[in-house]
Amino acid sequence: MSVHVLAPGRVNLIGDHTDYTGGLVLPMAIDRYTEIRGTRGDDRVRLSSSDEDVAVDLPLVVERPQDVEPPWGKYVAGVVSEMRHPHGFHGHVTTDIPIGAGLSSSAALEVAVALALGFTGTPLELAQLCQRAENRASGVPSGIMDQLAIAAGIAGHALLIDCGELTIQPVAIPRGVEIVVQFIEHRTLVGSPYADRVAECAAAERLIGPLRHATTATAKSIVDPVVRARAMHVTGENRRVIDFADAIAAGDLREAGKLMVQSHASLRDLYSTSTPAMDAAVARVVATPGVFGARMTGGGFGGCIVALTEPGALLSGWVVRAVAGAVAVTA
Repeated sequence: MSVHVLAPGRVNLIGDHTDYTGGLVLPMAIDRYTEIRGTRGDDRVRLSSSDEDVAVDLPLVVERPQDVEPPWGKYVAGVVSEMRHPHGFHGHVTTDIPIGAGLSSSAALEVAVALALGFTGTPLELAQLCQRAENRASGVPSGIMDQLAIAAGIAGHALLIDCGELTIQPVAIPRGVEIVVQFIEHRTLVGSPYADRVAECAAAERLIGPLRHATTATAKSIVDPVVRARAMHVTGENRRVIDFADAIAAGDLREAGKLMVQSHASLRDLYSTSTPAMDAAVARVVATPGVFGARMTGGGFGGCIVALTEPGALLSGWVVRAVAGAVAVTA
């Protein structure tokens, strides 16, 4: 059976480092894709890639995906290990999602591999499987935002995701606005302080309870300055996600842009996930006429910024559209 899979990347408009505490996020699937073409059958998973010199060749049972080589094969192995599917797959991977840019190239690969192998569950179940795969494969305790945005994308809409309740509310992208992504610097979350941030949020929750229900005023009561700052970011960011969705629904793009700038400042000052290059890029873009707001997007420590603009305001970067989620076509 021949299979063609399309899995989009994603950009997060607002709500970073909230998903792993069950908070709120507002990403959208974008019109950049990882594609897999191949055939199902046999008892191994073999994938080559246009972007990698070494192919992946795996059995159907993988006990330690984190040990697989080449490095990109860890993500494939994580999915294979979680699925334990009865048949293999031979195929080729192509992508125009830039790797290491913070647009979820790894999550797109995971979702694409699962669909290529024959996953048949709901978008939420697909996202949960691929989140487990990434956590095992990379060792990074990331949340579910990336995989769920890619699996459940809706054309023309961002997704207001409650990562605690695992519910999705579509938010229409207004007409006459552009969402522009600019790549600033390469990054990887493996080996980054990402896991430290997760641990610091866990420390905050031991003191004040679940951050998804906490207020910034409560977060301010934490004595430890680092833990306090992390909790203040998460509680404030959850509020900004709600306010941003309301502003977009009301067509108040200036307010939405203002919230993006506030989000970036919080990631920079309270969460320490930005970099000087990212800060400079945001400042430069925000100062451009026709730009409502901009912020870093994704896990941080480099990657991309995202801007909300009037059409044609930015001459560099990628204008991205909100698209439907991942799909597999068989023949």
